Amino acid sequence: MEWTQIILIIGIGFFAGFINTLAGSGSLLTLPLLIFMGLPANVANGTNRIAILLQNVVGVSSFKHQKVFDFKEGIWLALPAVVGSVIGAQLAVNINETMMKNIIGGLLIFMFFFLLLKPTRWLNGAENIQSKPNILQIIIFFVIGLYGGFIQAGVGFFLLAGLVLGSGFDLVKANAVKVFIVLIYTAFALMVFIINKQVNYTVGFVLAIGNMLGAFVAARYAVRLGAKFVRIILLVTLVVASAKMFGVF
Repeated sequence: MEWTQIILIIGIGFFAGFINTLAGSGSLLTLPLLIFMGLPANVANGTNRIAILLQNVVGVSSFKHQKVFDFKEGIWLALPAVVGSVIGAQLAVNINETMMKNIIGGLLIFMFFFLLLKPTRWLNGAENIQSKPNILQIIIFFVIGLYGGFIQAGVGFFLLAGLVLGSGFDLVKANAVKVFIVLIYTAFALMVFIINKQVNYTVGFVLAIGNMLGAFVAARYAVRLGAKFVRIILLVTLVVASAKMFGVF
């Protein structure tokens, strides 16, 4: 790679890591970039997981250092997501991409208006949070993991919805738990792509540099500025991501 490409990859990776940590859909930036650089779509999908994995190592470490969450709060929700992610990664070539994008775009628009109309539910969280998930939560996080294993882009939104609406976390803690869940299931999904030789390690680790820097900055902003700041970022990102899914740009 030329140095200009390295700078571009790290720069896009920074924005992707920042967005992924505070909201979601950073992969809508990185996947087109990797494909534009000449990687086949399946290899771009696998290569992107290296950056996602290392980005979330940094994010989890930062949130943990700032005492935002405990590992016990995320591990029970991560387990069904792991199972779903492995299946999703193996099914990554067997779905109609146009239909998938339209469905995701519709869900993101719905989430935007729900976030806009029900701000207190996202900002305050529930008073009592169960230590272990119920059957419905297990199913929800399995399905989210299935999607995350498949393509990753946009999974952060669905995880935040599941964590806030389904589990009762506020947005700051939900972001911390989200990053932890993605870290765990991405490790397993990445192995599927590695086994199938669909990972470019050089590009993946260069991209990871940017993603990790973005995650570090985002985690500190999330805690310092609070749930209201995260909600604003989430609203803006939802609009952009849904427009991208519908092919507006």
